[in-house]
Amino acid sequence: MQIGRSPVELADDVLEFPSVIHALDFAAETAPDRTALVCGGHGIDYAGYRRAVGGLAAMLAGVCGAGDRAAVLMTNSIDMAVALFGAMAAGAQTAPLNPALTDRELQPLLADVDPAVIFCDAGTEERARALATEIGVQHVFSAASDFDIWALAADQGNRLPDPLPSADMRAAMFFTGGTTGVPKGAEHTHNSLSVYAPLTHALWNFRFDEETILNVAPMFHVWGHQFTMVFPLYLRATMVIVPQYSPKLVLAELERNRVTVFAGGPAAIFLGLLGADEIDSTDLSALEYSIAGGSACPEGLLARWKERTGNEMLEGWGMSEGAPINSNPTYGIKKRLSTGLTAPRTEIDIVDLETGTKVLAQGERGEIRLRGPQFTFGYRNKPEETAAAIRDGWLYTGDIGYFDEDGYMFLVDRKKEMIIVGGFNVYPREIDEVLTNHPAVAEAAAVGAPDDFSGEVVRAFVALVPDGGAGEEDLIAYCADNLVKYKIPRSIEILDELPKKGPGKIDKLTLKVRAAKRAEGAQE
Repeated sequence: MQIGRSPVELADDVLEFPSVIHALDFAAETAPDRTALVCGGHGIDYAGYRRAVGGLAAMLAGVCGAGDRAAVLMTNSIDMAVALFGAMAAGAQTAPLNPALTDRELQPLLADVDPAVIFCDAGTEERARALATEIGVQHVFSAASDFDIWALAADQGNRLPDPLPSADMRAAMFFTGGTTGVPKGAEHTHNSLSVYAPLTHALWNFRFDEETILNVAPMFHVWGHQFTMVFPLYLRATMVIVPQYSPKLVLAELERNRVTVFAGGPAAIFLGLLGADEIDSTDLSALEYSIAGGSACPEGLLARWKERTGNEMLEGWGMSEGAPINSNPTYGIKKRLSTGLTAPRTEIDIVDLETGTKVLAQGERGEIRLRGPQFTFGYRNKPEETAAAIRDGWLYTGDIGYFDEDGYMFLVDRKKEMIIVGGFNVYPREIDEVLTNHPAVAEAAAVGAPDDFSGEVVRAFVALVPDGGAGEEDLIAYCADNLVKYKIPRSIEILDELPKKGPGKIDKLTLKVRAAKRAEGAQE
């Protein structure tokens, strides 16, 4: 097998749908009475889900349709799921946005989207209407005052539009960071969204009609969107939605709903759960699979989670530009610290960092480039960024990785985050892993900082576990025992918590700025 080509094949009888709305229609037809979504103790079955989506799509007639875009500014909820699918069923492209962003941050995103309608809820309605007035959007649909999903679900006359969206219609965009720090909207068709489910199922063989899934990621994020809305449809699973992550709430919902599949996401999520007072008294006996993604899980965390739950963590990798890419399968070998095997119909090359054209051999580290049906066709209104990222049909990720002898991929770091110390390449992730293996450390992040002698040096930031008694000197000494000299952090700053961006991801840009300022002070 050529490295980077999937050893996993799709079954001959695999379910595939032209659009996510086709998947909803099929689930409602084949399992109408099965509970589709649960949130806050309230649930909706697949038949009601379809009627609510069809009813909202009908309300959008003449407001938002093919060629239009719908911005969605809402908190995780059944309302949000219906709003997203209702807009897609009407033919529009959705743009889910982070409601935690400030107005200053939201304005350029909304200007980029240029929506025909903004969806909101009780918590965001006032802001949404003010922003709509500012940018000239005429239509705002609030789940608190303009549509009632329960009334829509109860109306037996509600139907999905005919025809349903085609595979090549634009379905969604997800904002990701640009090279200049300006977010860019990765655009997806219905096909690139819906193919996520069969490709993922080939690696994660969860059961049809039986699973109860809980995903903590926000639904404006590609991970939360795909795992909350697309994959459960395919499985006809019950999806438990939590409005916002809190360890106490997540543990309560895991127990109350007898969750079988827990999609936690970044390491910080699992650290929070393991540190919660309720963890020891929570019944997790129904839990069969736990999934991590978004950031690397330290080896010590993986061991602690398995000890508490009995679950071998399934780590995987996807991005706003497309998912799945690869993951540790539910069957066969699971390798710690690996993102796993390549998804079907997906090609991955490891190429040289200089030209991006030379394909490297097994074990060699280089930039990861991707090709497959699940990936974006480009970034909205950003032709230069699109041309830089998508070249000759390949999506260049800016991530550095390698394949082992069994075809399992390992992410090393971001190309732009690599630190060059005296001519040596240093991958921050390796240092993060060493530091988080220290028993006193909960989280760690290493960044590069300017240095007159070496060009760059490593500076690190950590947050300690409760009552973690380690100091900077202790941690530097620990690194010295586990790393070659040029990789040892010049300084380690202990913070109460590390800054975050998105769903639990450490904000390394903020830390890099902080490290640079500290370096300036040291060199004066």
